[in-house]
Amino acid sequence: MSQIGNLAAGSRHDLYVGLSPDAPDEGEVHDDSDGAFGYAHSYETASRYDGPGLRVVLFVSGCLLRCTYCHNPDTWHLKDGTYVSVQHVIDRLGDFAPALRSLDGGLTISGGEPLVQPAFTRRILAAAKQMGLHTAIETSGFLGDRADEKYLSCLDLVLLDIKSGDPETYYRVTGRELAPTKRFAERLAAIGKPTWVRFTLVPGLTDDPANVEAIARFVAPMKNVEWVEVQPFHQLGAFKWKAMNLDYKDADTQTPTPDLVSRVIEQFRAAGCRAR
Repeated sequence: MSQIGNLAAGSRHDLYVGLSPDAPDEGEVHDDSDGAFGYAHSYETASRYDGPGLRVVLFVSGCLLRCTYCHNPDTWHLKDGTYVSVQHVIDRLGDFAPALRSLDGGLTISGGEPLVQPAFTRRILAAAKQMGLHTAIETSGFLGDRADEKYLSCLDLVLLDIKSGDPETYYRVTGRELAPTKRFAERLAAIGKPTWVRFTLVPGLTDDPANVEAIARFVAPMKNVEWVEVQPFHQLGAFKWKAMNLDYKDADTQTPTPDLVSRVIEQFRAAGCRAR
C-alpha cells in the first residue's frame, strides 16, 4: 500500500521519480470508489499560462501516451508520484482561493493526464467550483470517454492537446490512436464546452503543412473553441529523459524558428481559427 505523503509545491520542470514504488500501473483503472486518494507530481501557484487569470496548476501522475517530445516523462507512471489524500489537496487549494478569486483565476489540473484518475480529479474540481474558482483540465482527450456528464459539469474550460491531425503522425508522436481525441473534441463541441486547443510545433515531426491543415480544418467549425495555441517545442525536459535513462529521440531537434511559428499560426487563422 502506498504511503500517504504531502504534495510538493514546485514546478512542472522539477524531477520526481520513485516516490510510490508500489503504485499500480497507470494503465489500470485504479481510482477507489470515491477518489479519496490519488497520485500527484507537484503544483504551481502563480501560472498565467494555463487558463484565464492567475491559477494554481496541479500536475497529477499517470499518462497512457508516450509523446517523443514530452517534457514531463516523470508524470507517466503513478509510481513516480506522491500518494496524497484528496482532502490534503483541497485544503492546500483553499489557502490560495481568496487570491485566485480576486484575480479572476482558478485551478487547472494537468499532468500527466487528469483522466487517468477521474474520481480523484473530479472531486478536486468540484471542491474548486464550491470555492468559486474557475476550473480547467489539460488533457490529450485520449481518455475522454472517462469524462462523464458529472465530470464535465465540474469544468469551465478544457485545454485540449491535439498532437497531430494526421493519424500516422499522431501514432508516431504518441504511440496511440488519434480517433479518441477527435471523438472527445466533437463531444465538447456538441455541448458547447469552452475549449482551448493546444498544438505543439516540433520541427521535422509535426510541422508538415498538411498535418497542420488537418487540425485546422477539424477545429475551425467548432464554435466552442476559443483559441488555438501554437506551442513551440523546447528542450526544458531533456534532462529528465537522461536522468530516467529514457531514449530521447528529439535530443537534436531545434526550437522552431519565428518564421515557422508564424507560418503555422497563419495556417490556423486562414482556416478560420482564432490562433496565437
